[in-house]
Amino acid sequence: MPETLSPYPARVERLRNALPEKDALLILGEKNIRYLTGFAGSDGALMVGPDWLTLLVDGRYVTQARQEAVGAEVFEFRIRVEGIESVARRQKVGAVDFESQVLTVDEYLRLQEKLSGVTLRPLSGELQSLRAVKDEGEIGCIAEAARIASEALADVLAMVRPGVREKEIAVELEYRMQQTGAELAAFETIVASGPNAALPHATPGFRTIGPGDCVVIDYGAVSGGYHSDETCSYFVERADPRQREVYDRVKEAHDRAIRAIRAGVSCGEIDRIARTCLDEAGLGEYFSHGTGHGVGLDVHEGPRLARGREEILQAGMVVTVEPGVYLPGLWGVRIEDTVLVTDGGCRILTGSPKELTIL
Repeated sequence: MPETLSPYPARVERLRNALPEKDALLILGEKNIRYLTGFAGSDGALMVGPDWLTLLVDGRYVTQARQEAVGAEVFEFRIRVEGIESVARRQKVGAVDFESQVLTVDEYLRLQEKLSGVTLRPLSGELQSLRAVKDEGEIGCIAEAARIASEALADVLAMVRPGVREKEIAVELEYRMQQTGAELAAFETIVASGPNAALPHATPGFRTIGPGDCVVIDYGAVSGGYHSDETCSYFVERADPRQREVYDRVKEAHDRAIRAIRAGVSCGEIDRIARTCLDEAGLGEYFSHGTGHGVGLDVHEGPRLARGREEILQAGMVVTVEPGVYLPGLWGVRIEDTVLVTDGGCRILTGSPKELTIL
């Protein structure tokens, strides 16, 4: 991609502007490296200076880095710490700010030894906030991932019937997503039935679906490196009055939260709206997680829609809305869409219907 048409130089410049007093930044998170350069390899380091940019990779990735990385010098290393030292010495760096969530203690200690006289300082969440607002290309990738995922789910819904195991459905859904264009599944697909549906992060197993089960399917695809995330809950053959009541309340919480999303509203306010709806129905104690999270190069990234979060939603952010009710030992319901925040509201990117459905 010609540099003039690439989003990466502008992203690097935004990073420099956000951290103007920094001598050099050391980026080790592979998703952040991809966001800033386009390099999609699974190992490397990116060093960002006031007027220079160096991508460090070992011999396995040199050709790929030269093809993919936009605006960066490619430096080949044999041992990563020694490569970082070489670039820092060459650029006469006096201080290096690093991703504290990524750098291991072992590598930090070795850098400290190699870079005597250079100050090492931890960054916190600056890079996550940099990625929170998506450009049109990123939004297009997320929307494409959502389309692939929703169409694949529609193709496998006939499998959700008595006698079929959870794992069979999960494996088939992941296969269909990749068969129709996904790079991979966004995360380990959740298919949880009966009492397993009361576990928010259940692992699909060999439980056989039975009549009257609620089946929660939490799934997503990856397209262009970007993730989708969606959850649908279905009832098999029948739904009793309590199941219908709970589903309707979760759907109402989901809908109220989505109607409230727009640029300028705090993340905590969206969570409060969803949580209040379930509290009013006497179900608040069974809603055990936040209302949503950002989606992008990672399936979970900033911002978070959770109790007390003061971050303000901005146009271009992509977040999930996923209230749920989990009744231990019985069943659970979660309803989730991924939405694009706009100035006047939001646009739903995920495509599966969310009305109560009996299969």
